[in-house]
Amino acid sequence: MKKRALMYASVASMIQQFNMANIRLLLESGYEVDVVCNLEQGSTITPEKIAAMRSELEGMGVRVIHVPIPRKISAIGEIITSFRMSRQIIAQGEYSLIHCHSPIGSVLCRLANRFSGRYGKAKMIYTAHGFHFFKGAPLLNWLIFYPMEWFCSWFTDVLITINHEDHDLASRQFRARQVAYVPGIGVDLEKYRPDSSGWAEKLAELGLCGADTILVSVGELSVRKNHEVVLRALAREQDPHYQYLICGLGPLKEQLEQLVEELGIRVRVHFLVYLNDIAQILNIAYIYVFPSLQEGLPVALMEAMAAGKAVACSRIRGNTDLIEEQGGTLFDPRSVDDCADAIGRMLNADYEQMGRFNTQKILGFSRETVGRQMADLYRPDPK
Repeated sequence: MKKRALMYASVASMIQQFNMANIRLLLESGYEVDVVCNLEQGSTITPEKIAAMRSELEGMGVRVIHVPIPRKISAIGEIITSFRMSRQIIAQGEYSLIHCHSPIGSVLCRLANRFSGRYGKAKMIYTAHGFHFFKGAPLLNWLIFYPMEWFCSWFTDVLITINHEDHDLASRQFRARQVAYVPGIGVDLEKYRPDSSGWAEKLAELGLCGADTILVSVGELSVRKNHEVVLRALAREQDPHYQYLICGLGPLKEQLEQLVEELGIRVRVHFLVYLNDIAQILNIAYIYVFPSLQEGLPVALMEAMAAGKAVACSRIRGNTDLIEEQGGTLFDPRSVDDCADAIGRMLNADYEQMGRFNTQKILGFSRETVGRQMADLYRPDPK
């Protein structure tokens, strides 16, 4: 009988952004693959991209199943419905491997597997894309999410962490059979590489010029991504040639656009949706600015490093795994002064040399490296 695998995540964007390579790897390894996620709500990608992802997966022979998994722990009705649906899917799926993601999704999946009547039949792998409890996290996060993760670790064969802080904690305190460190999903070093061709054309397309000093951020327009601190820092710099490009969608778009108007920096800030040409956008940047309040191991930051950008980023878990002083500077993400100072230091430093350092540093985080690690973890355990 053919091997069957289940890829399980709360929302479609978690599949599209972080798991397409894993699904291909499972298919290449001889698995039939099902995907479970919420196809209708909660994603950070457009409905058109969700539809395209579903079409691509189905074209690969993957069955895609909608389950209304919520992103909020307070959505009790949807949690109960999702648990029942997930338990039935697992009970009928005859899976030999299950790979789950995201805090609420992974808890639902692991509990559904535990009470499916097939517990122990499938190798249960959970990737923690950054625990919600971490140094400096709100106490409420520790009170809610830590006990959930600890309890479910008893039903986990492999717990994958993507940064060193989470790996240290999970190794010491959780009960998974194996705790592994894998550096995220890796970065496409061929796509994101220093490339000055098309530089002038891209500037013209965006209404910019060679005299502009271009700062770039890529990320969802949300509280967690913290773009506001950069906007307030930029408002303190009166040079009209400072141009800030924010690539992303999200719930704070109107709020951030209003803030830009209030700060009087409308002509210097450009909101761009997630584009297919992020690599080209990065290649016109002087500095990459990454002000997040919370990350696991940020893909967007790794892509900027691969593109040879010097970085000013928040001093948080995940970022500190990547950025050394030879390649950038860290700042307090809640301090406008610290953010402004960090950007100023980068622009007065040898940012081209820093970019070259980052290009070398990121070689150890390639997709090929991650793919080899995941292939090892997907292998069936010896009998």
